[in-house]
Amino acid sequence: MAFFASRLSRINPSATVSINTKSQEMKAAGKDVIGLAVGEPDFDTPDHIQEAAIQAMREGKTRYAAPAGIPELREAISAKFKRENGLDYGIDQIAVCAGGKQIIYNAFTATVDEGDEVIVPAPYWVTYPDLALLNGGTPVIVESTVEADFKITPAQLEEAITPKTKWLVLNSPCNPTGSAYSPEELKALSEVLLRHPQVWILCDDIYEHLLYDGAQFATIAQVEPKLYDRTLTLNGMSKSFCMTGWRVGYAGGPVELIKAMNMLQSQSITSTSTISQWAAVEALNGDQSHIASNNEVFKERRDLVVSMLNQATGLTCNTPIGAFYVYPSCAGVIGKKTPGSKVIDNDEDFVIYLLETEGVAAVHGEAFGLSPFFRISYALSTDVLEDACQRIQRACAALT
Repeated sequence: MAFFASRLSRINPSATVSINTKSQEMKAAGKDVIGLAVGEPDFDTPDHIQEAAIQAMREGKTRYAAPAGIPELREAISAKFKRENGLDYGIDQIAVCAGGKQIIYNAFTATVDEGDEVIVPAPYWVTYPDLALLNGGTPVIVESTVEADFKITPAQLEEAITPKTKWLVLNSPCNPTGSAYSPEELKALSEVLLRHPQVWILCDDIYEHLLYDGAQFATIAQVEPKLYDRTLTLNGMSKSFCMTGWRVGYAGGPVELIKAMNMLQSQSITSTSTISQWAAVEALNGDQSHIASNNEVFKERRDLVVSMLNQATGLTCNTPIGAFYVYPSCAGVIGKKTPGSKVIDNDEDFVIYLLETEGVAAVHGEAFGLSPFFRISYALSTDVLEDACQRIQRACAALT
């Protein structure tokens, strides 16, 4: 009898986590490495949020919480959904988890059976298909194109849906591309979904506030209220509030789904850190002026990185309107040889070449389901990004 469960063979370690870990190990060994693989802001958590956590500890708010989350945080989340998205979720429709990833894990574990299909537009965050696979589901990958700004069309969605389809995952703004669906584009997708009542929608809105160039955010239950009863709207504190390590994600959805997710949580982690939850209350209810100022910096960094990558031989990079990633094409370097005479056969070969020769850690496009591309996070200081892009330019120029 095998000791490890067979379901583990269905999944792989997170590519983004693995590459970031490798770059950190190289740094610890004294090597000069610039890590562009991790998706977290380089800004500190705002002071007033830190102070709320400290105050909570001083007041003894360090006990277990209910699996669903402390009432004060669920009320703050409910108010946020109403205020910013026009969505009415009562506190019994709110789940609080240890990050957005656990929201997805709990939702899929509660609902996905063997053979159920989960539609995942590509490129995608690496976790979506693997969590479907872990629960016996079948990811149905729908490839977008750079010409369509990495967004799927209603016709593509219609073609992908079958009687076995249980979920559609929508991530806007998107990791890894930074693309975002407009309200009109979401409305067009919703018209398809209205014809298929068996399909639920997981809207991953974690990058909601990271939009540039006047882009307007929208989420699908807001755009099409008829989908409200089969939509799970996911968000969290990590990106907009610079709270990646605090591990607070949340979602609003139908009562029965939220109950099932909270039941699972009661038998796993019990609850998200109580201290982190009190910090999240302050984040949602308190001053949020840091978001606009951070976004100004992110936009400047985006423009710098896009410009410098487009000056690199063999690379082309579009200008994303959200998140803090770019997803450049490396099609122009495929087939070329390194100074060591190794042929660059694919995007994974290219990012390995960047790491080994110039000490730049990026993530290959295959990990996100669409090649030949690679992902770079520009959530680093301008000086570091400029150095990294110069290294990439140098590496590309050395190929023959």
